[in-house]
Amino acid sequence: RFTYLNKVYDWFEERLEIQAIADDITSKYVPPHVNIFYCLGGITLTCFLVQVATGFAMTFYYRPTVTEAFASVQYIMTEANFGGVVLAVLTASFGVTGYSLPRDQIGYWAVKIVTGVPDAIPVVGSPLVELLRGSASVGQSTLTRFYSLHTFVLPLLTAVFMLMHFLMIRKQGISGPL
Repeated sequence: RFTYLNKVYDWFEERLEIQAIADDITSKYVPPHVNIFYCLGGITLTCFLVQVATGFAMTFYYRPTVTEAFASVQYIMTEANFGGVVLAVLTASFGVTGYSLPRDQIGYWAVKIVTGVPDAIPVVGSPLVELLRGSASVGQSTLTRFYSLHTFVLPLLTAVFMLMHFLMIRKQGISGPL
């Protein structure tokens, strides 16, 4: 009945040994005290993967320049299919660095204030502010840095921490109840 799907599965099985991986995952002991709250890591992973996929799709429309950033976000919100919905999901997630990306007054002042906070640290404050902004003032270099942080550095760090978490669970097992 599903001969085509069986052929596709067999092709992947021959190359990747999917069944062995699935058997390894499903053969792990699950303690009886585990409830729905122990699934929050998996739910977080699912949400993260949705953010990565939708964020990647948004990079096709966003233009990270001082002159075009606002117009590109307006286009995403009003004309791109489901752009407003995707943008709302992403805004609620990686908000701090994403706040600056529309390059409007709210984003500008948020970045100016957030990047100005380290200035109060003696000795290293001013160099740290310049490192965050890319110069003494908020401009194109700041937008480029925050775009890189938002689309590459923070997702990569998040993925690394989640991978470490899941590997620890695989190695040590699920902890007992509190």
